[in-house]
Amino acid sequence: MTAAGTNAPPAAGGAHSACGATILGVEGLALGPGERAFLREADPWGFILFARNVDSPDQLRRLAADLREAVGRDALVMTDQEGGRVQRLRSPHWTDWPAALDSARDGADAVRLRHRLMGQELRAMGIDADAAPCLDIAREETHPFLRNRCFGTDAATVAHLGRAAAEGLLAAGVLPIVKHMPGHGRARVDSHHDLPVLDAGLDDLDATDFAPFRALADLPLGMTAHIRLTQVDDRPATAAPAAIRLIRERIGFKGLLMSDDIGMNALSGSPAERAAAAIAAGCDVVLACNMTRAELAAVAESAGRMTPAATARANAALARRGPRDDADPTMLRAELAAITGA
Repeated sequence: MTAAGTNAPPAAGGAHSACGATILGVEGLALGPGERAFLREADPWGFILFARNVDSPDQLRRLAADLREAVGRDALVMTDQEGGRVQRLRSPHWTDWPAALDSARDGADAVRLRHRLMGQELRAMGIDADAAPCLDIAREETHPFLRNRCFGTDAATVAHLGRAAAEGLLAAGVLPIVKHMPGHGRARVDSHHDLPVLDAGLDDLDATDFAPFRALADLPLGMTAHIRLTQVDDRPATAAPAAIRLIRERIGFKGLLMSDDIGMNALSGSPAERAAAAIAAGCDVVLACNMTRAELAAVAESAGRMTPAATARANAALARRGPRDDADPTMLRAELAAITGA
């Protein structure tokens, strides 16, 4: 068994130089020869799994191992397991978790325990990164696609509970991915379909939207937001060099920065053009989730290889990927029940 809980033959620690600057989705429950050959050639830094890739524990463990075997190293395998509407592993094999805004009512200790248990379930499947916590701030106007995925309605609460969620995942050996940088909570439209436009001033954003990300800027992985900050650039943050500089300098995030899914319609252009724009803006890797193999090939070619700086950030992130948590989940669930009364 590797540190990722699979039987794939990894390179030591998962470190690798000049991988493809991508995290790619895959087609189904298992890899066929054609897809395996494509992934070997594209050599993405990591993979993302969705419900279409999930059936049973044995199947999922096998898929995670096969993905790593395809690229010949202990590559990152991530998913979206927030709770509520956004969770790819569900009952009967896995726990159905509450959405962040609902979980928040039980306090930081409950949030930490839930995410530790969530992380244990993921790590046992060979999944070692989770696209959580969401550090956006919920507002009355926040679009419903996002609102209950936030931990609260003020920066301090979101930072406090986001830290608890991240600590829980890290305790289980799973890397948290903070999102959506530099803050998506003011969005009135769904970025899967349209580009949200935020016209707030930078001082206001500094005190609110940016604050939770600044408080958790020490975490290893972050994800951009497909939003347009009118005070910064006319382009979506993912494709705007000024917005990426803001994330790096004003917020102070030093970890590996991935784009949100470049297949979302908040972005314009072909998949290859979107990938090129994200890399040119300063994203370390491009996330491409729901595309044809031809589109993924174009994205991989356009994104190119990771820069030395991106590779260093990637290796630093992988170094924080801990071993599987040996704490008894039954005891953790009892502790959680004592807090929540459930």
